[in-house]
Amino acid sequence: MSWTDIDTLVELEQRLFVDDAWSARTWWSELAGRPQRVYLVAQDDDRVVGYAGLSVVGDVADVMTIAVAPDAQGTGVGRLLLEELVAQASAAAVSAVLLEVRSDNDPARKLYERNGFEQIGVRRRYYQPGDIDALVMRRHLREEETRVD
Repeated sequence: MSWTDIDTLVELEQRLFVDDAWSARTWWSELAGRPQRVYLVAQDDDRVVGYAGLSVVGDVADVMTIAVAPDAQGTGVGRLLLEELVAQASAAAVSAVLLEVRSDNDPARKLYERNGFEQIGVRRRYYQPGDIDALVMRRHLREEETRVD
């Protein structure tokens, strides 16, 4: 992902996340957060069909966003973006990846579950408007080292 993608990302955000779309200012801020932030775009020819972001701080990585253009949903783009985020987290040697997903977003929840994420908590009425719960999910990337004294 580069600065030149921001206008396209803002447009996609507005179509996908009407009530809480990221603005151009937010995207500029997120991209300025490198190297702690990793952002990717998926393209079909020269058209952006998806994007994803990861924040790596300490021993844990957080999925900041994953989105796929409406006409590309169900084609595996989301899976590929998620797999690349997990690969980036693994390369950073974190122990786990966390994410939040709307409780009413069944396709996303199923994608995460198929890719080894498990629900570990709920943030009640997190998504506004609508009072939609956020499910907190985690995938362990490496087992904690055990010490024998």
